[in-house]
Amino acid sequence: MSNAAKVRLFVPTALSGGAEVALPPDQAHYLRHVLRLGEGDTIALFNGRDGEFHATLTALGKKEVRLLVGMQTRPFTATADLWLCFAPIRQGRIEMVIEKATELGVGRLLPVQTRRCQIAKVNGERLSAIAREAAEQSERLDVPPIENLVTLEKLLAEWPKERRLYVCAERSEALPLLAALQPRPKDEPCALLVGPEGGFAPEERESMLCHPAVVPVTLGPNILRAETASIAALAILQAARQN
Repeated sequence: MSNAAKVRLFVPTALSGGAEVALPPDQAHYLRHVLRLGEGDTIALFNGRDGEFHATLTALGKKEVRLLVGMQTRPFTATADLWLCFAPIRQGRIEMVIEKATELGVGRLLPVQTRRCQIAKVNGERLSAIAREAAEQSERLDVPPIENLVTLEKLLAEWPKERRLYVCAERSEALPLLAALQPRPKDEPCALLVGPEGGFAPEERESMLCHPAVVPVTLGPNILRAETASIAALAILQAARQN
């Protein structure tokens, strides 16, 4: 590749050698005005299903940027079957959760409304853009979807029975997360649930402990902020899967 050596963009269109791709205005502006690329420069494209491809800029007009897809550089490989369920937190911090979870290989992001949540809605479009940018930077081959906000009650009622749900429980006598993971198969479908800044309400704890898929875990003696807990738990889980 040329001076755009590691520029990567996610596109929704099919990718194959010889195909032509037209970029939407925001990506066109990024290549033209931020990176100042020109015709003949090459970048990488991926779409979450066909792998990664070289692509050469063939037209950079004021209203249009087009690329010619070249050879495939990496075949598609699926992301680990890991979900992150998280209570929405304040702006700036929730973006950090999405960004770092994407970098750490989460396959699906599920915002969950709990009793003590201070945030009643999430900007799915904004968070999806954060996930896409993080996937581009971290060289992932897919972008984790961000589901609609659901209540904790609904999440538990509809939870797939084959997927283990590790609930990060502060001030708990639960097993440390690493210890809870060690006897389990490394490729087991699983998820993490991190609560809000005020923790789970007592009735929520009771309902979770009665759920057959739930495994309460602790991240240590200190009380962590929600975004710290999400990042720490994901790092532990991914490290356990690599060993």
